[in-house]
Amino acid sequence: MLKVENVTKYYGKFKAVDNLSFSVKPGEIFGLLGVNGAGKTTTFRMIMGLLEPTEGKITLNDKPIDYSVTDDIGFLTEERSLLTKLTVKEQAIFYGNLKSMKDKDILNRLDYLLDKFEIKEYKNKKIKELSKGNQQKIQFIMAILNEPKLLILDEPFSGLDPFNVELFKKEIIEMSKKGSMIIFSSHRMEHVELFCKKLAIILKGKTVLEGYLSDIKRDYRKKNIFIKGDIDIDEIKSIKGVIDVVKTAEQYEVKIESDEIVDKVFSKIKNSKNITKFVVEEASLNEIFVSKVGHAYEK
Repeated sequence: MLKVENVTKYYGKFKAVDNLSFSVKPGEIFGLLGVNGAGKTTTFRMIMGLLEPTEGKITLNDKPIDYSVTDDIGFLTEERSLLTKLTVKEQAIFYGNLKSMKDKDILNRLDYLLDKFEIKEYKNKKIKELSKGNQQKIQFIMAILNEPKLLILDEPFSGLDPFNVELFKKEIIEMSKKGSMIIFSSHRMEHVELFCKKLAIILKGKTVLEGYLSDIKRDYRKKNIFIKGDIDIDEIKSIKGVIDVVKTAEQYEVKIESDEIVDKVFSKIKNSKNITKFVVEEASLNEIFVSKVGHAYEK
């Protein structure tokens, strides 16, 4: 288990991380979310042992993070971190050696992953000759080359088309099923919702929301009703508890304060013509994120 316990990090007088705590169990995919400058990168660097916390402690399977532990960690950075003048094979050997892997094991694992990600023809190509999408594939392969017990993914789908996003998703889920602990960070909240049952949102280094996604959505209370058909927007907006009505290309989205408003909205539209859809959904993680981060900014 990864444990981050009451961790604070100062750069001089600037507090980058403020009393942060969370844990990630084997097989769990944990979402660590925040706007740019929230403290995510500093947190990742402390988890990898590149920075020492000013206060608090970080342990992986009850051991402090040091060079005896970092071989079990994989990290995909948001920025490109490949040595572009090297071939894919050379990059793998360099990275694998840093993780104490033997050359034979490195090449066997590389061949397996290149085939899995459908780019085995690039093994002896220089990284600078590859497209951005294929460079992202190589960066991901390097992050999982050592079959890490803990994998940190910072914007892993950057530059990928939908087909390759699916390849990444399958591998991430497969790794979690095999027991890897995964920290997933992305500004694309729909991606976070695909993977993460548990998450934390941080702002200015401090947690503003933490817990299981199902509990967070339940406690948020606000809901959305999606309606297809002919409705009177002004009449719906006049209902107390209706926050807004948004017309999209195919339907109306009615934002409401809580479940109690659903029946009131239904009563208004039940006799309308051509109603083919009336669906109540929880607020999206994106809405919750904007609400919580915006509220924190206002303080």
